Amino acid sequence: LFVFTLQVQFQGLFQMILVLGIGGSFPYGFHISVINYPSHIRKFINETWIERHGSPLHPETIMLLWSFIVSVYGIGGFLGSLCCGYLTTKYRKKKCQMFTNLIMLVAALLMAFSKTAKSFEMILAGRFLYGVGTGFSLNIHPQYVGEISPKKLRGFTNSTVAVFLTLGKLTGQVSVSEKSFPVFPRTGLILCQKKNFDQI
Repeated sequence: LFVFTLQVQFQGLFQMILVLGIGGSFPYGFHISVINYPSHIRKFINETWIERHGSPLHPETIMLLWSFIVSVYGIGGFLGSLCCGYLTTKYRKKKCQMFTNLIMLVAALLMAFSKTAKSFEMILAGRFLYGVGTGFSLNIHPQYVGEISPKKLRGFTNSTVAVFLTLGKLTGQVSVSEKSFPVFPRTGLILCQKKNFDQI
């Protein structure tokens, strides 16, 4: 009976590690990789502008817009990190983590349908929301995973933060290409739904 109880406890712990990793450090690594490759994003911005106005954008303007799309992720992360301390104290970590999932779901929807809607502004808004959600999750993830784990496994569970971050970067680098541009934002939808289902 003791062995069975211990097995159930460890199984629950590993499930929580997986859920927190998918919603915590994995998206951070993933979104750092996928959007930092400039060529197809610049091409999409230019094509969208030509369809709207009938003339191409100046290369410097394209560079400026792409740079803003990349950097707005960090701005969102900064704001998410600032709010994290107050909100986790007031609403507790689990509720905040689930709310973060809602933010990331909206961000994933915006980015997933940006090409269909022919709107690079949706990528910009999605990146910002992803930044807010990731900045929030990256602060909660190491704390929460350390709190729920036994003392003997605390070092191991905290090391999974870096493991999922690396997996996110690897997944982003492997999957990014011009052909995968309409596909990789939808990966965020799958991850959000998986994380939300597991947390419930």
